[in-house]
Amino acid sequence: MMNKKNLNIASEWRHEGYMFRHMSQDKQPTVLSDIYKEEINIAIWRREKQFSVKEFLALNPTFQKEMILTPQDALSRISESFDNNMTEVSEDIALLVDMFCYLFELKQVGMRLKVLDRAMCPKFHVDKVPCRLVTTYQGMATEWLPHEVVDQTKLGWGCNGLPDSESGLYQSEIDIQQLDCGDVALIKGTLWEGNENAGLVHRSPGLIANEKRLILTLDFM
Repeated sequence: MMNKKNLNIASEWRHEGYMFRHMSQDKQPTVLSDIYKEEINIAIWRREKQFSVKEFLALNPTFQKEMILTPQDALSRISESFDNNMTEVSEDIALLVDMFCYLFELKQVGMRLKVLDRAMCPKFHVDKVPCRLVTTYQGMATEWLPHEVVDQTKLGWGCNGLPDSESGLYQSEIDIQQLDCGDVALIKGTLWEGNENAGLVHRSPGLIANEKRLILTLDFM
């Protein structure tokens, strides 16, 4: 629910012709193409899919890989990085690389796959990229804020050193949204043409003690 302050801001922005950005979500992967709509800054493919990675995380607690992949070599190179284990995850990553390249007409992508035991980016922020694909194979998934509840002046240095919960960036903890483990999200950043001040505000989730998280990101190259 929007408070009085946010309602006033919304009224002013609508009067000035400002367009709020919104979420698009569906259980079908075709929803990801909605990221091309000007008013959408996050498109979410809601997947009821679980991956068996706990044993791998236990044996490889510091695993991380960064590679430039093409749709043609993704499966073989990812499988090799897993020593030909984790077949299900390797095949899924290769599928997402292929989808990402097809959707954005790219020949290659930058892939990052990391095991984390703490929040990688604990403060809310926007990405200085055109668009990023994010999915979590194990653990808590990415948190984000709806565009209309964010006070953009409180991002970065604007927080004056205060925690996000005290800076005025958002008004209530119930404003915070979260992806589910397994969901695939396209997150629009500030380098997307026409989206300079409307990148999705998001952060890494806090993790409980001894919890491991396996996260994949794909970026333009």
